[in-house]
Amino acid sequence: MNRYPLWKNILICLVLVFGLIYTIPNFYGEVPAVQVSSAKSTVQLDQSLIGRLESELTATDLQHTGVFADENSIRFRFADTEEQLRARDTIDAALNPDPQDPSYIVALNLLPATPNWLTSINALPMYLGLDLRGGVHFLLEVDMAGAITNRLDSTTGDLRTLLRDRRIRHAGVTREGNTIELRFRDTEQREAARRAISSGNSDLELAARDDGENDYKLIASLLPQAAQTIREFAITQNITTLRNRINELGVAEPIIQQQGADRIVVQLPGVQDVAKAKDILGRTATLEVRLVDDSPGAIEDALNGQVPFGTELYTERGGGPLLVKNDVILTGDRLTDAQPGFDSQTNDPAVHLTLDSPGSRIFRDVTRDNVGKRMAILLFEKGRGEVVTAPVIRTEIGGGRVQISGSMSVEEANRIALLLRSGSLAAPMEIIEERTVGPSLGAENISKGFNSVLWGFVAIAVFMTVYYTLFGLVSVIALTANLGLLIALLSLLQATLTLPGIAAMALTIGMAIDANVLINERIREEINNGVTPQAAITAGYERAFGTILDANITTLIAGIALLVFGSGPVRGFAVVHCLGILTSMFSAILVSRMIVNLIYGRRRKIDRLAIG
Repeated sequence: MNRYPLWKNILICLVLVFGLIYTIPNFYGEVPAVQVSSAKSTVQLDQSLIGRLESELTATDLQHTGVFADENSIRFRFADTEEQLRARDTIDAALNPDPQDPSYIVALNLLPATPNWLTSINALPMYLGLDLRGGVHFLLEVDMAGAITNRLDSTTGDLRTLLRDRRIRHAGVTREGNTIELRFRDTEQREAARRAISSGNSDLELAARDDGENDYKLIASLLPQAAQTIREFAITQNITTLRNRINELGVAEPIIQQQGADRIVVQLPGVQDVAKAKDILGRTATLEVRLVDDSPGAIEDALNGQVPFGTELYTERGGGPLLVKNDVILTGDRLTDAQPGFDSQTNDPAVHLTLDSPGSRIFRDVTRDNVGKRMAILLFEKGRGEVVTAPVIRTEIGGGRVQISGSMSVEEANRIALLLRSGSLAAPMEIIEERTVGPSLGAENISKGFNSVLWGFVAIAVFMTVYYTLFGLVSVIALTANLGLLIALLSLLQATLTLPGIAAMALTIGMAIDANVLINERIREEINNGVTPQAAITAGYERAFGTILDANITTLIAGIALLVFGSGPVRGFAVVHCLGILTSMFSAILVSRMIVNLIYGRRRKIDRLAIG
């Protein structure tokens, strides 16, 4: 009557062992680490760099306790913070001889101290939020006026191109504040321009104004709904850009979300180096297309310090000097997509760019008018430009598809495509609030949270054992299994644990024991009604199941509502709460029943149950 089949006992035991294995990594803690990532899209991380850094560390009597590498970073673990700081300085000096133009980002970080045999089966500790682990909090304000200005500047260039293509004569197209002023010498040309602009641009409101004879103006301004769309896009694009930038810091579960109409919250748990974090937030990449000045003797004059007017001296990939004209033909604002790929002719790694309609038209006209000349594609990061490639224009290029290739690896093509996709910020941002949560404060929060869960558990265990004796002890064992499975699931899902999550754990303990109380009380009722002990156990579990299921489903519905409609700490609470409900159902019903079956199931005759 009270026996599980062998397969069911084995299955429950396997689940408990699984919970134990995936809970263990959370008790190893974290150790100091130094992380190295690329500061430029053209600088790559490889095995040779690891060997070089290990040699530098050995030369300064520094021993790391492990090295971990992925496509974005190389991380060295150290025994204590003193060695971590010394290693950071050593690596930074070796990799960045010019501090004003760093090629690598060297940052302090923390890594789990989990043994390799656990990491090999993906048994990793759960992430800790900013309030538990420490880290940095930034509140950034997006310059919405700057977003509107950028759009108007871009539209001004588009209108000039449109009027040229339609052969409409004008006396100038300029941006004046938040409007674009188009000047004409007669009303016929102004009306032709009005028709051309209205047919091709639905975001502009046009108004005519006469400022005297032969001075006819058309004033274009953005419609209110178009301006609102630009503001919303600026926030979305900046969040996307920040997320791509922060990936280089290797931050586990960063929080990047909109706050209000024009602000973005960035929380980076575990980041100790605030200066490096601010540097990363300010990094973006933009693309510019310019023509190369191949005039005879020009490059020689530039190398001798006499750079011709209207040009700049750059270094082409491979180390050769290149004289590039200042006039920008095209910018990354015209990019709609950037994907890594391969050159169809040479099969070398390349980046394929897709331009918008105005960009396609500009690029087609430039390549048609400059066949046989060189065109430089420059990538700007942190205000410093580098020539990625400078191909010769062989023929007119239309269709909006452009390819960047030449002396790049597959990884480098991926990085350049990522940088260009993330693009520049749609609008400038300013850090208006900066807060650092130190590791000591995080450790204090962990200690207090752990104590609250521990003492809550102890209080419940004492009460259950005193009140229900042996069945109370079984309930405590089931509650222990519930807590272990909950931590294991959070670790397996790589969820982020915050103080609200710890509160949800404490609540889960209190709620989980309710199921065992219902079962124990039901068994007591059956015994008081004269049912035999074996039958009372069976009836207690079976008849309490419906009540337990109903109670947990209603609580789960509330938890899902918090998960769907909540944000930030509320969602963290909801995740732990919902998972805790699922694990409590398993432990209270199956685990406790299995233990009770093992104690009483093989007895033919039972005089009484130790249930208080």
